[in-house]
Amino acid sequence: MSLIKYTIRRLIALIPILLGVMFLTFWLAQLMPSDPWTLMAGERLTDARKKYIEEQKQNWGYYDPILTQFLIYMKNLFSGDWGNTIAVLPKDTPVWDIIALKFPKTFEITILSVSIATVVGIFAGIFSAVHRNQWSDTIIRFSALVGVAIPVFWLGMILQFIFAVKLGWLDATGYQGIQYITYKTDITGLRLLDSFIKGDFDVFKDTVLHLIMPVFALSFISVAGITRQTRSSMLEVLELDYIRTARAKGCSEHQVIYKHAWRNAQITTITIVTLSFAGLLGGAVLTETTFALNGMGMMTLDAINSQDYFLINASVFLMTIIFVLANLITDILYGVVDPRIRY
Repeated sequence: MSLIKYTIRRLIALIPILLGVMFLTFWLAQLMPSDPWTLMAGERLTDARKKYIEEQKQNWGYYDPILTQFLIYMKNLFSGDWGNTIAVLPKDTPVWDIIALKFPKTFEITILSVSIATVVGIFAGIFSAVHRNQWSDTIIRFSALVGVAIPVFWLGMILQFIFAVKLGWLDATGYQGIQYITYKTDITGLRLLDSFIKGDFDVFKDTVLHLIMPVFALSFISVAGITRQTRSSMLEVLELDYIRTARAKGCSEHQVIYKHAWRNAQITTITIVTLSFAGLLGGAVLTETTFALNGMGMMTLDAINSQDYFLINASVFLMTIIFVLANLITDILYGVVDPRIRY
């Protein structure tokens, strides 16, 4: 089977998964003690407000069976109507507008963290495997063990205490300085990229300074897993016969490690990198809460705490898409990096 046909089949297979997760989330949301429109209206209900609530209930099929309600919800969802926020500020704002505001922040932090973690983790894992049982290997393994064991929120608070409270080099919280809070990211939605494109290097520097600690915290935790997985895979491959054959043929050690061993050891590393990216992109709740970054993670947490019906469903829908696409990309990359894999 060709890679294109395999991709199409996987995309089709993802549809039942998305529908299943969405229906389960929708059904669980129905168990909340009240309906979203009554929660939105608050305690003071005027006649006009009561009429509005009733119209919304009719439009969303509130009095219909749950399957009918779900079909109406999915129809509205794919037509661009994700509903309005109930309790998350600003209230009665289209959910899509809130997500469009929060998602770029989480994406920017995620892409920086995963990129750094991938580069550092891969080279650390390869170096550790090549120098097995030496002092450098011991240091790397110990550092990776610490990275796995340390909670990200604790590491974040330690960084805040050192670099913000004691040294005063960085701001403890926030995504930007107060003077740049109204800065418009109207090109890509990413503050770093937009400020660089526009030549606003003061904004660029300010954003970098605010992202240093959260990106370091996330990347440090991710580096640990990538390093451990890369080292384990490399150790297994370096013991195979074709590696000894490559050395016997006179290949340099650099060729043996990076051309022969690494190319065959990177399958498992691809898995952990793509799933780490999906997990962080879905919302790094603890990191965003610790540094008050107000991205997808904090938005989802606020939605759950305030029973924001439409925002919860939209967040789960978006996270589900991210994870299933990450799995699809992982499978496709398997075939790209390893020609032995056939679909």
